[in-house]
Amino acid sequence: MSHTLFISDLHLCDSRPHIQQVFLRFLREHAIQAESLYILGDFFEYWAGDDDLDAPQHRNIIEALARLTQGGIPLYVIHGNRDFLLADNFARATGATLLTDPTLAELYGKRVLLTHGDTLCTDDVEYQRFRAQVRDSAWQQVFLTQPLAVRKAQIEELRQRSEQEKSYKSIAIMDVNGDAVNDLLRRYDYPELLIHGHTHRPGMHEITVDGHISQRWVLGDWFDHGNSLRCAANGCAWQET
Repeated sequence: MSHTLFISDLHLCDSRPHIQQVFLRFLREHAIQAESLYILGDFFEYWAGDDDLDAPQHRNIIEALARLTQGGIPLYVIHGNRDFLLADNFARATGATLLTDPTLAELYGKRVLLTHGDTLCTDDVEYQRFRAQVRDSAWQQVFLTQPLAVRKAQIEELRQRSEQEKSYKSIAIMDVNGDAVNDLLRRYDYPELLIHGHTHRPGMHEITVDGHISQRWVLGDWFDHGNSLRCAANGCAWQET
């Protein structure tokens, strides 16, 4: 049956080479059979700029994505909070289409709203302030003028600080805010499906907003194993890799 695959939060990096291998196998065995593949953010643990495309740790991944798209499988990517600097050179090298966040698509007769998910975590005021800063085009232009090594060092410092901050933030603060979810569904005229990642809390939540029923699918992370959401005309279901 024709189907589309959704993944997010792989956080690909040198420290977890086994996940890179799991992902490469996923492309060969699963993605190649799909109508299209959507990556909804945090594909990489971090992305310091498209001038890092040729780094050894990225080369196999970039080449594998290019083989997928050259084989006729469309690839769509939404920025995450770790890889928001993915840009045109990455898209050209892989054949991917970079989507705005959020993006409304139509699949198998249903309207599907796609987002990374971090904008829904509105209770984390400190993070939302940081997100607004680093998504500012002027900030990004200044950041990208620095040498690659300097950028990576700054990102590593930010990552360590983020991990420390998570240790004292409550679970509720780092999850999505219900009112933010409802507002997003209203803004896009109550799509049947909302799919996102970011929280690393996979599940399906049925929501009723103003009398309209939507399903909110939360994608899982790839820290221990791979997983994807498979959507077809007969509905969506989890698929482990």
